[in-house]
Amino acid sequence: MGADPAPQPIESEAVLVVDDEPSVCDVLARSVGLAGYPSETAGSGDEAIAAVRSRPFALVLDDIRMPGMDGVALLRHIVSESPRTAVIMVTAVLDVKVAIKSIHLGAEDYVVKPFDVDDLVQRIERTLARRRQRMDAEHQRAQLEREVAERTADARRVFLGAVQSLAAALDARDGYTHGHSQRVTALAVALAERLGLPQAAVEQIRVAGMLHDIGKIGIRESVLNKVETLTTEEYVHIQTHPAIAQSILQPILWDPETVRLIRSHHEGYDGAGYPDGLTGAEIPLGARILAVADAFDAMTSQRPYRDPMTTGRALEVLRAGRGKQWDPEVVDELHRLPHDLLGQVAAVLG
Repeated sequence: MGADPAPQPIESEAVLVVDDEPSVCDVLARSVGLAGYPSETAGSGDEAIAAVRSRPFALVLDDIRMPGMDGVALLRHIVSESPRTAVIMVTAVLDVKVAIKSIHLGAEDYVVKPFDVDDLVQRIERTLARRRQRMDAEHQRAQLEREVAERTADARRVFLGAVQSLAAALDARDGYTHGHSQRVTALAVALAERLGLPQAAVEQIRVAGMLHDIGKIGIRESVLNKVETLTTEEYVHIQTHPAIAQSILQPILWDPETVRLIRSHHEGYDGAGYPDGLTGAEIPLGARILAVADAFDAMTSQRPYRDPMTTGRALEVLRAGRGKQWDPEVVDELHRLPHDLLGQVAAVLG
């Protein structure tokens, strides 16, 4: 059976020869040269580790029996510190079992002393060819991951644009709530960031804020714009909008947690909210944040049935409902927001 065709060596594919016997080192280095690769030598495991740390090697020829650190210990170091470096164990006949065990630790192959130079050259070439294939596959995988990330980012930008269009369509139904979704989103994101939520959670809140009232598309305009006190039937009807939002968004939002935030943004901290009567920590934190931001904007905005409250009065109402209707930690964080920031949020499309 003929030897595998040797791939063109790459200039950076240097080989480190490790053996405590200088004569063996010399023979191994000459064999590496016959295969077309540059080489360096090391007389001990410690010297080899220092060499690997100082520059990259494509391959290490690793003698098993050496004083001090043996070849197996060196193999463990290389696998841990330089996983892209291939290793061929160099062993005496009596150490073949150890060499085979070394394969399980990450070695690519082993050669037995006294070795045939042609056989060693072929093993070096095959090992480096396999390494080259792995490196190519790794590069292609990284490139694919970059492309997927870019396309995902593009899709997200398109999606967020659609979200904003949906929110604008909802606001257009009611001049009194124009800009409400944008203001709630701005305030909820500010609170989430100040509370130290991870960026992924902040982004979920951003999308949920833009869409939190989308279910009102299914609510009668006569109820939405009613100046008088709602009847019991009308109040029950308006309470269906979080569930309507869920039914609209569940098929199109890839993140179920965002849908959950939207469904739960009218839950009360004491269990008196809707639609599920959740309490305290049962309510997702993002929904508790949205509830505070939504209430603040509702109180400070013009409505058909009342004039807007001042910022100070709205904060007083939220403080009174701390631990009852609203999460106390979120309310406290809202109070810690600079008043000029609250004014900026209230002015968004206001």
